[in-house]
Amino acid sequence: MRHNQVIYLLSTEIVTDDLKNQIEQDTERRVFANEFSVSSNEYYNAAASGLKISKRFEIYSFEYKDEEKLKHDGVTYEIVRTEGKGEKIRLTCKR
Repeated sequence: MRHNQVIYLLSTEIVTDDLKNQIEQDTERRVFANEFSVSSNEYYNAAASGLKISKRFEIYSFEYKDEEKLKHDGVTYEIVRTEGKGEKIRLTCKR
């Protein structure tokens, strides 16, 4: 498969503004990914645990730096599960 989807991995850091207030700031990093559908079995198992799985993406493992969120098509998703598959990793997300 070709990595034909663009996602942005979001990392959060604490920065200090001019008034010495500490605020969270997201930093985006562009990565190319394969998008996978969520299987009905995975969807219903997650729903039983109170999660609503929305998307799955596969990227190269070296590109993932333990980010907790990602953005795709302007929508931010929380990464709820990672699955290592050799040189690639699959990210399961909820909205």
